[in-house]
Amino acid sequence: MSVPKVITVSAVSGEFSPLISEFVESLKKFSIQAKKTEKKGWIQLVRNTAYHNPEEYRLTVSAVGIIVEAGCANGCFYGLQSALQLINGTGTGGSLPCAVIGDAPRYGWRGLMLDESRHFVGKAEVKKLLDLMAFHKLNKFHWHLTDSQGWRIEIKRYPLLTSVGAIGNLTDPDAPAQYYTQAEIAEIVQYAADRFIEVIPEIDMPGHATSAIKAYPEFSGGGSKQYPNFTFNPGKEGTYTFLTNILKEIIALFPSRYIHIGGDEVHFGNEQWNHLPEIRELMKAQGLEGLVTVEHYFLNRISDSIRVLNKTVIGWDEVVTAGLPVSNTMVMWWRQERPEQLEKAINKGYEIVLCPRLPLYLDFVQHSSHKYGRKWSKGGEYAPIEKVYHFPSMDYTSGISISTPLIKGIQGNIWTETIHTPERLQFMIFPRLSALAEAAWTQDKSKNYENFNMRMDKMMEVYKKIGIVFFNYKDPESSPEVAGPEKKKRD
Repeated sequence: MSVPKVITVSAVSGEFSPLISEFVESLKKFSIQAKKTEKKGWIQLVRNTAYHNPEEYRLTVSAVGIIVEAGCANGCFYGLQSALQLINGTGTGGSLPCAVIGDAPRYGWRGLMLDESRHFVGKAEVKKLLDLMAFHKLNKFHWHLTDSQGWRIEIKRYPLLTSVGAIGNLTDPDAPAQYYTQAEIAEIVQYAADRFIEVIPEIDMPGHATSAIKAYPEFSGGGSKQYPNFTFNPGKEGTYTFLTNILKEIIALFPSRYIHIGGDEVHFGNEQWNHLPEIRELMKAQGLEGLVTVEHYFLNRISDSIRVLNKTVIGWDEVVTAGLPVSNTMVMWWRQERPEQLEKAINKGYEIVLCPRLPLYLDFVQHSSHKYGRKWSKGGEYAPIEKVYHFPSMDYTSGISISTPLIKGIQGNIWTETIHTPERLQFMIFPRLSALAEAAWTQDKSKNYENFNMRMDKMMEVYKKIGIVFFNYKDPESSPEVAGPEKKKRD
């Protein structure tokens, strides 16, 4: 069946009509002419109540055009993304084979996390990333907006968080303040929602708090020589008021049911807790023994506040031992060298997202010759595209079965210590995002790396067409590594 020079799109079911404008714009971004029509389009959108999974769809390619059927708008949207991929692979004037594709995702959580604290990325690049997430049928954007190096979201009640806390980044401590206004946050959240992507904010606590404490030092719990002013102070009532007020503004901006609070690596900078009188008083009053119990007290206090605000807590896998309520907590397993944390989370009944550093941290290098980015300290392991594609399996979870329905999905994480430009960001994400998308969508029995590897030739041509900088893993010499940043020194 020949692809027409101008693709027409119509909705047999009126509730799918709003999807057409965004789809037409997507086609134009790939230099494909398209328009909406009230008549019978070459692509027709049809609601079929037989599909009960909201992300399920059926795509039929016949001699006269394409029909996308789904029970919900989500499924129809994903069917359109498959149509877009087919058309991109052929181009207008080319031919598509007649086929019927019935499809539904393996996981409901298909995520990507972006760290904007170490180096700020900005609205234009985030929107571009959301476009490509939608193209790959990813549906969760985890936005790491605060950390030690910079506070990147406007909080109107506490303006110093951005006027002071947003100054600097990992490589330049004096860089001008960079952050998102609340209006920009709302714009991006809506942009993502139009593409069926849920935006989950992360406000890191009680550690990784240096940028917030720079702005409001009265809430500091101290730190260590390597990580000064790293923690909030769990012994001050004012700390909980401060953070709850922040969370109220965050919740008003993000309709997601989730709030990520971090909860990781607190031990990097909590040694001064032993010496702060208000924390010693807290330990005595609450019968707390040791700093870990203080950390858990803090996490439970914040978790209670979030529950009262009708949201669900997400934390990194350190929170598994904090005693947070199973009914209102999700765990992200990130430490592949700590499989016992995954096992504990499963045994306790927590919902879980799998995002282990190996192979799903996309700031790890993707080729042995690459010099910028991370390799695992033990053995120099990294994250090539084939390992991302084959995730998850028991090989990557130390033999722990992941067949449990508690595993809600997988997520790639991109930390920006070694990423400071859009080109570098794209180079580290692509083409591994394509492998991540298939890993999250496709059942193990349907995976075929050889087939995927063959299809990536066309996908990399698509990246070229839209100006994405990517690593050509098939011909490394044709795409030299995009260098990471150099750290600036104060005079």
